[in-house]
Amino acid sequence: MSSSNSNAGAGVLAFLTVAALLSPAVVSQTCKQLESIVTSSVETSLRQEIALAAGLLRIYFHDCFPNGCDASVYLKGSGTEQAMGPNLTLQPRALQLVEDIRAKVHAACGATVSCADISALATRAAVVFSGGPTYDVPTGVLDGLAPAPEPLVSVLPGPTTSSVSALKKIFSKKGLRDLADLVALSGAHTIGRAGCGFFRDRAAAGDAFGDRLAANCSRNPKLLQNLDVVTQDLFDNGYYKALVDDQGVFTSDMALFRDAGAAKIVRQFADSKDDFFEQFATSMAKLAAAPRPGGNVGEIRCSCFSRNPTNTKAIQTDVVDVAGDEGFTASA
Repeated sequence: MSSSNSNAGAGVLAFLTVAALLSPAVVSQTCKQLESIVTSSVETSLRQEIALAAGLLRIYFHDCFPNGCDASVYLKGSGTEQAMGPNLTLQPRALQLVEDIRAKVHAACGATVSCADISALATRAAVVFSGGPTYDVPTGVLDGLAPAPEPLVSVLPGPTTSSVSALKKIFSKKGLRDLADLVALSGAHTIGRAGCGFFRDRAAAGDAFGDRLAANCSRNPKLLQNLDVVTQDLFDNGYYKALVDDQGVFTSDMALFRDAGAAKIVRQFADSKDDFFEQFATSMAKLAAAPRPGGNVGEIRCSCFSRNPTNTKAIQTDVVDVAGDEGFTASA
């Protein structure tokens, strides 16, 4: 299908009727308030509950890693990613925050921005609000049409993974081939928390810190343990300083410091927050480009939690040509 219109407003209306055609240029033209809406919404929410920052980061990683950053993790219902093991503990309030922001964006601009874009922008806003670096976020990403297959979701790295070589293989398949990517993205734990069940193996390791974790959980089985025991809730390099002091909460965290190659990077980041921030920004850009089978095909959901009506056409954005006031040309 193709269409053109010399009237920009009519072009936008035609754009909306095909329900899902985006490019960075179109996003900036059709929703100039986008970033201000996202940033203000995230900042307001984090002032009330700072734990949402870690929730957004975890959701973004769990979305991007299996099948590309397509917001498929937001879909609810039987057989969706939220019903699969690694995602059973995703933070419901953080999921709802992205949906609430989508509603605000669509109220202001119409259905011109995807949940995938909003999730990416909200995650960056949370990192920055927590003290972390800003970084480029691609827009014009469509919402996926189906959940990622369970075999892909099941390979999400878990807290009990003790082998850096195994982690490297998993990351490499997602385009994150540098060891620094693995170490830097693990640094998102600087604002994370976890229940006792996630680090039971680490608490049983027999060292002083493990004993301390075990004692804390014995006193309060419902404890939410800060993953950065140096500077909680602040996005900085305290997580790496804790690893150097053998105070990583997850077995997978400590594995980084027990691997010769990764340990060098851990020490570098512990010594230099700037080095960590620079690499984190680079690695987040790589994560945003994680392979997406079939390319950028999908829709702009009217609710992040469910597919649009079945008569909505799927669109592929790499065939879009935006021509400013001359309208647009689209093919599908």
